[in-house]
Amino acid sequence: MSDTDRRPLMEAPQMYVHYCEEKECEEWGGWGNSPSPAVATRWWCFEHFPHKSYEQEQAHRRKLAAAERGDIVQRLLGGSSARL
Repeated sequence: MSDTDRRPLMEAPQMYVHYCEEKECEEWGGWGNSPSPAVATRWWCFEHFPHKSYEQEQAHRRKLAAAERGDIVQRLLGGSSARL
């Protein structure tokens, strides 16, 4: 289907804002899951998403560890990397 076959939009598409289902977490809930179309979708941030694969979880842990090491390096250098 080409764009010329479509009707023009009469109003802007609606943006749905989902926040993480975890209590007291105010992160964007970009990871949703629903067991069937009849059940409402539940949303989580990546950190709290319960359906991550082992590989996704390991990649997330490596990313957090690297960020922590970077924070330590920044504190040892006494500031931001913009001065380097």
